[in-house]
Amino acid sequence: MSRVQMPRAFCEAARNLSPVQKRFTDKRNYWKSRYRAGCCAGQNILPNGPVDAVLGSNVTLRTTLVAKPVYAFIVWNTNKGGAQTHVATLTSAGGLNVNSPYTGRVAINSTTGFLYLGPVTAADSGHYSISILSPDGQTTTGETQLRVLEPVSGVTITSNVPEAVERNSTVVLNCSAKGSFLKFAWLRGDAPIVAGLSSTLTITDVLRGDLVDGPEAVTITPSPPGLGPVISSQTNFNLSCSATSNPPANFAWFYNRMMLEHFGPVLTLEIIRAHRFGSKEGEYTCRAHNAKTGLDIPSPAFSLAVMDAISGAKLSGPNATLIAGGNSTANLSCQATSGTVKTITWHKDGQPLSAGGRLVFFANMSSLMISPLQKEDNGEYRYGPEKAEVTGKAAVEVNDNVVFTCSAHSIPPANFTWKFNGTDTGVRTAQFRLEMASAKDIGKYTCEATNAVTGKTAVHTHSLNVQDQGTLQEGLSDGAIAGIVIGVLLALGLAIGLLVYCRQKILPQNIGTDAIMHHILLDFNILRRTAGGRRPESETGTCQLV
Repeated sequence: MSRVQMPRAFCEAARNLSPVQKRFTDKRNYWKSRYRAGCCAGQNILPNGPVDAVLGSNVTLRTTLVAKPVYAFIVWNTNKGGAQTHVATLTSAGGLNVNSPYTGRVAINSTTGFLYLGPVTAADSGHYSISILSPDGQTTTGETQLRVLEPVSGVTITSNVPEAVERNSTVVLNCSAKGSFLKFAWLRGDAPIVAGLSSTLTITDVLRGDLVDGPEAVTITPSPPGLGPVISSQTNFNLSCSATSNPPANFAWFYNRMMLEHFGPVLTLEIIRAHRFGSKEGEYTCRAHNAKTGLDIPSPAFSLAVMDAISGAKLSGPNATLIAGGNSTANLSCQATSGTVKTITWHKDGQPLSAGGRLVFFANMSSLMISPLQKEDNGEYRYGPEKAEVTGKAAVEVNDNVVFTCSAHSIPPANFTWKFNGTDTGVRTAQFRLEMASAKDIGKYTCEATNAVTGKTAVHTHSLNVQDQGTLQEGLSDGAIAGIVIGVLLALGLAIGLLVYCRQKILPQNIGTDAIMHHILLDFNILRRTAGGRRPESETGTCQLV
């Protein structure tokens, strides 16, 4: 037991207690002495404030106690400039009573007496006090200040005049913002303009050089528009960077966050290739810098890849007559002498082929082996794209709506351009729509399907006649026409037989296409065994590669 100086009368009274009472009293005196030694040297057991906490965060108000206090109650109160408000009370039995404004946001540490509060609100700012009541009725207190800091936001500058006359106007700028304990500083670029913390700046006899702004709205624009993210290496292409800035901004370019040795508002395809970029898709950004304001603002990223066009397409295969069945084998190869080839896919009757069964692929899908041959393998082997076609009505009445659809099977998909009587309409989608047709819409509508990689274009022209209401004679219904077309296609399909084509994809599907094809003829004969001997069946194949 610690040696503690106590009043003599108290010690003498303690000697006359029963053994059980004495043990209890001695234990109480021990903790009482510890409490007095650790707590009572100074009455303020809270640190000097203020204690700062950001709005919405959690805060702990800590005591300076060096030993565990013995208490009957720990009471926390607050005073925000008026009457004292109860926050929370903790009993020695562990019961916690919390005032309603703090319900769910307050806790008291039963060992240290710390107050946990959060998330804090602006209303929580104020003075907080703690009172520790011991079992013998003694009270120890402390007080500190809590400041809830609201982050700075909504900073705006307003002027007393919308326009100023050089050397003749006085401009007063006022800076306003939300937040706690605000301090204001005026700068031009990175340099302070005036000393002091005033929210108002007055400029007398204003000059043009006093006006600086930006940069803002930094954007990248491709030229020609609509291209990307993959373009042909032969395209006349560039990226332009623009920004709102006074004085005008300086521009720097970056590829995947790496700075290029090129400055200025325009980045050409030649510069990209000179840096040996472009073969892989990457992100290009520009940064606009205002020398007066010192601001450096980046643009959104623009994704781009540059590919070389394919040329020298060739499909090769057996020239001799082949026999179906047995151990007969056919090897087909689809190649390009130059250009960027990403992937090669093989198709039969419009359906993709995969390895398995009698089909084996080699050399990154550039070669196909069919073994053993069957009669069903007879047919035309080719590689797209097909020519462009436009579907739509040739004649309508005044105020009718018109829809033309342009299609051109190709890999990669086409970029479309619509022209009316030779003039570009600005429409770049596969469909061209007219609302409430009139006589001025009579003419020729041309669809140009362009492959952005090869640079080749397929063209189809469709004529439209607009007649007065009630004068258009109805011909076959759409259903009848569709039935005739389907019947013709079915008959044509039976006559052709097997159609297999390999399609060599060079780019993702979101780039353009062309319908100008490289044609390579391939004779492919297969003999079928019959009871009367061998009867030859021959077809001519076409390879079309883009």
